[in-house]
This record gives sequence, structure tokens and C-alpha cells, in this order.
Amino acid sequence: MWSDLFDLHSHSTNSDGEHSVETVAQLMASEGVKHWSLTDHDTIAGWVEAERAATKSGMNFIPGVEITCEPGLPIDDLEMARWERDRAPASWHLLAYFPLTSVTGQQRIDFEAWLAPLGESRGPRMARMVALANEHGLDVKLESVLARADGSVGRPHLADEFVALGYVETRQEAFDKWLGDGRPLSITREKPTIKEATAAVHACGGITSLAHPIYYGVPVQSLVEYCKNAGVDAIECFHRSHPDSYRHELLLSVRDHGLKSTCGSDFHGLSNQQTPGNMPLPLDDLPGALRA
Repeated sequence: MWSDLFDLHSHSTNSDGEHSVETVAQLMASEGVKHWSLTDHDTIAGWVEAERAATKSGMNFIPGVEITCEPGLPIDDLEMARWERDRAPASWHLLAYFPLTSVTGQQRIDFEAWLAPLGESRGPRMARMVALANEHGLDVKLESVLARADGSVGRPHLADEFVALGYVETRQEAFDKWLGDGRPLSITREKPTIKEATAAVHACGGITSLAHPIYYGVPVQSLVEYCKNAGVDAIECFHRSHPDSYRHELLLSVRDHGLKSTCGSDFHGLSNQQTPGNMPLPLDDLPGALRA
């Protein structure tokens, strides 16, 4: 049986989303979502507010986070060309979930302690990026960039400041010209491997799913085998960026390797021409803890 009641990948102003936690919850509910996870980048700052907003909107809230990790495998140029992708990110993203019905409060506290340094590293990194921007003749104030983030500050907040200052017209232009991987203001930071992050999540009672795998430019078979060997529980087969043919190929491989699947709109905001929800998947392929 298929279900479109789940959306397990979304962002708020606690990371690089456009809307507050409460607004994201309202938008999810308005699209018929019944099981929702807020998965801001490297921060759980929105969990308390999200649980409250979900309850008010009649949804089941699943605490989540999107962890920035080191790439697991090298980019395959043929795979990139196959799906008409011109650039792969310099990191892989791991979704982690801590269902309220199966994870204790202490386990969530333990995970927060493990995660904290990853989120905190974004502040010093941003300070270096702002200093570098000023060296390139761009008059940017760190305080103004930090004010754009409710939780974990990142490159999208600096991009939005560039737009506000008139240096670029869009967030995408800021990344293409200044902030994207390999661009003049890009600064790397230490990240866990997929295996390390998965082990940390498992130690705290959570489950993991590799986010939007089409982005990484790795053939499906190799990618799924890597996730299996790294201990990852599931793969986000159903993501808004995945063509139907990719979803089908990925789902079959995931099943063959005994893994599970998740779904997510990866909702960042209405101005990005995105809508939350509407991400059907076969219920039998969803990890059991997320169905409870």
C-alpha cells in the first residue's frame, strides 16, 4: 500500500529554510501531511517548537536532523551526465530520526551533545567567510548574517545578505559566483563520515537515511552497497529531485540489499517554488519506527 501522508525532510529558519517552524508545520498540515519531520542542517534547535506546532496541526512529529558528512564515494562523470547534473556537492547528507515513541529523552540529549560541535563549527566558519568577503571588496557585517539564522547559520544566510545588499540578484547567483564549492568564498569544515555519523545516531537510538542520493553522482548499485556497508538504515528514494525512473531503479536496489526507503519534499520555502508533502511511497518500505 502506498501513502502520501509522510514528509520526512524539511527545513525552517533554524537552518536554511525560509519559514518559521510553526509556518512549516501549518503548510505541511494544509497539504495533508500526517507524519512530519523537521530536519534542519546540523541542529535540533527547532524540535520543541516543531512538536508543539505539529500537535496543534494534528500531525505526528518525528524529531530529525540532516547531518553534513564527508563524501562517501568519488563522483562518476557518466552518472552525472546521465541525470544531467553539472556539479556534485562537496558533502553527503545523512538524515537522522529519533521517533518520540522509541527513543528516550536521555538518548536525544546524548545525541544533541554529539551534534553540538558540528553546528557550532558553522559560526567560526561564517566569520571566516565574511572576513574573506570583505577582502574581496564586499562590505558585509557578520552580525547581519547571523541575524538571519534562528539556529544553525550557513551559506544560504550569507547568500541572502548578498541579495539584500545588491551584490547579486538571487541566492543561486550568490552560490554560483561566490559561495558554491570551489568558489572564492567557500571554506570547508571538518565533517564526520557517513559511517561515523550513522554509528553516533544508532548509539543514541536513532535511525538513518541517506538524503537525495541523485545529487552525489554515484551509480545506484555502488551507492546502495556503500550505504549497506556503512550501516545506514534507509535511503531517501522518494525526493522531489528524483525522476520516476531513478526512484524505481533506486527502490529496487534498496530492496535487494535489505534496506528501507524514506520520502521527503526537502521543503525550504514557498519562494523556491516548492510545496511540502505530496511524496507517496510504499509503506512496507518505510522503516517500522517511522510508521508508529
